[in-house]
Amino acid sequence: MDTQSADASFGLLGRTLGHSWSPRIHATLGSAPYTLFEREPEDVEDFIRNGDWRGINVTIPYKREAALFANERTPRVERLGVANTLVRRQDGSILADNTDILGFGWMLERFAQRELGCSASKAFRDAKVLVLGSGGASQAVQACLHDVHAKAVVISRAGDETYETIAERHTDAMLVVNTTPVGMYPNCPASPITDGQLQALSHLRGVLDVVYNPERTGICLAAERLGIAFESGLAMLVSQAFYSSQLFQGKDIDQSLIPRIEDDIRCSTRNVVFIGMPGCGKTAAGRRLAHMVDRPFVDLDDLFVVDHGLTPAECIEKRGEEAFRELETQTVASYGARSGLVIACGGGVVTRKRNYDLLHQNGTIVFLDRPLDELATEGRPLSKTKGVQALAQQRMGLYRQWADLNLTCTGSAAGDAMEVRRLLGL
Repeated sequence: MDTQSADASFGLLGRTLGHSWSPRIHATLGSAPYTLFEREPEDVEDFIRNGDWRGINVTIPYKREAALFANERTPRVERLGVANTLVRRQDGSILADNTDILGFGWMLERFAQRELGCSASKAFRDAKVLVLGSGGASQAVQACLHDVHAKAVVISRAGDETYETIAERHTDAMLVVNTTPVGMYPNCPASPITDGQLQALSHLRGVLDVVYNPERTGICLAAERLGIAFESGLAMLVSQAFYSSQLFQGKDIDQSLIPRIEDDIRCSTRNVVFIGMPGCGKTAAGRRLAHMVDRPFVDLDDLFVVDHGLTPAECIEKRGEEAFRELETQTVASYGARSGLVIACGGGVVTRKRNYDLLHQNGTIVFLDRPLDELATEGRPLSKTKGVQALAQQRMGLYRQWADLNLTCTGSAAGDAMEVRRLLGL
């Protein structure tokens, strides 16, 4: 007898879910409507056994319960003891699977093909891979690495292999995979290991992170500084959803959807960050662009007032430039970690090195370059006291160094915004 409701939905089961990209991903894959199901621990068994759903993904802390309450478990679930995918079959029975292994495997294979020029099984056979963390995500990553015959070494806070032993014991590691939540939004861009520890791994060919928000996590930013290939976890998120959706719908789906969904998410969630000299038109162009692409616009100088109760000019005059820069970085950190914004920065944001990571982690940085004799100086104390030429000498090289896109001003804010939109494909 068919016990499944005709309008039963798909969804994600967890305790506290907050914002999730899963509904958007599954809508594209065809497994919709897709609902976020927040449940307390005492309600999980009843929801899994009796809830009106066709297929659900399961996230922490309920992956073990998902395996336990299912009627049948795939070999992947038996192997790990946890499930992230449940499918209610026509007779009402529940199948548990784990597509986290498949998702990381897809990510690992593409990384090997793209960065190392061969399959994952060839690239990592007998190679040492450091797996940071020992939780549920780590178990899936370890299983995948075992399948490509890599030698996984689990690094944790306690035990024989700890973060303190990395530099002295594992200089021969070929790959590092972060499976911890360190560096996840909003606590970003933190990293579980330092630049120095990464640099000590002299044979390292890549860094992977299962965290997908921010786009460039702390450990990925560290790898980028050292010229090491890296990737954060969006590919794993989308590909595990792809394999779950195939199970939900009981049919094959075109695998080319995976990179298409990745690109779509990146395009819509990556901030556009304007930098440039004071008075170059960042705010006007940013506001026009935000209107064109229907995104929130934030001016960090305006938000400085909200955060700290006085304007940048007042802060510089009363407390000095160094105190202002310290407070400015706090505002940069708050908004640089968010997604899908158009951001206009103060002219001196580039004078603090730390601000680069804060803006770069989730953003495309656009340098708006206007001739110095066209810059407005009214209400800009540093432009008046230090002089535009002196500021330009200090900052122009940094603007170009930080920028992903250098744009010579077109002559109008609307023109600048249209050109940025065209060049970024927004």
